[in-house]
Amino acid sequence: MVLDRFAAVSDIHGNLWALDAVLADIAAQGIRDIVNLGDILSGPLKPRETAERLMALDLPTIRGNHERQLLACADAPGGAADQFAYQATTAEQRAWLAALPAGLLIGDVQLSHGIPGDDLVYLLDEIAAEHLVLARPEAVRTRLAGLDPQATLLLCGHSHQPRMMALDDGPVIVNPGSVGLPAYDDEDGGFHRSETGSPHASYAVCERGLHGWSVALHRVAYDWRAAVACASANGSAEWAGWLASGYA
Repeated sequence: MVLDRFAAVSDIHGNLWALDAVLADIAAQGIRDIVNLGDILSGPLKPRETAERLMALDLPTIRGNHERQLLACADAPGGAADQFAYQATTAEQRAWLAALPAGLLIGDVQLSHGIPGDDLVYLLDEIAAEHLVLARPEAVRTRLAGLDPQATLLLCGHSHQPRMMALDDGPVIVNPGSVGLPAYDDEDGGFHRSETGSPHASYAVCERGLHGWSVALHRVAYDWRAAVACASANGSAEWAGWLASGYA
């Protein structure tokens, strides 16, 4: 498989409404190749239906931290988002998650959920005053120990922040943002919030050109009111607020 013009999606979190809107937007641009950077099902939304859609598409897909956490619910109760998705999915769908690789190299395009080799570490972000901010290039360079030397483009997710960075002595790095969850808060690494300021779904289009990679970060309107209603019906007012506003 050669990736010259393709879409990157990440952090869907079981939001079928957002996923379908993003897939339609990608198709409308005539883009056939799509890669998926993980955190696919966890959340109080539509994990089973999201898995059905993605398994049928058979996209190049890697696992994120929430795939590990969801599968660990087989041995002990997990966090609310992971436990909900574990209970809502089928054994076949969980086997699909378990078989996903932690990373992929497709030609000169590397896929990683967090930093290469660690799905819990932000690559392009750092925590400042309880919020995620864009990291400085020198900090990003220290997180690239697992980068394949062939890679000219490195794709990451995890932070839900749409970002792009071009390193003088390294690859172009792209985080497409989150398809399904525009805001959250977390305790890992110290309490912090990830906020995009709107409920829109996010993804990226990457295109190889004469002078290197061009990247477009897309924000797509979808029926987020349906997602908000679903989160509320499933007992998560917190997720409902995140989905409705893009603020945590």
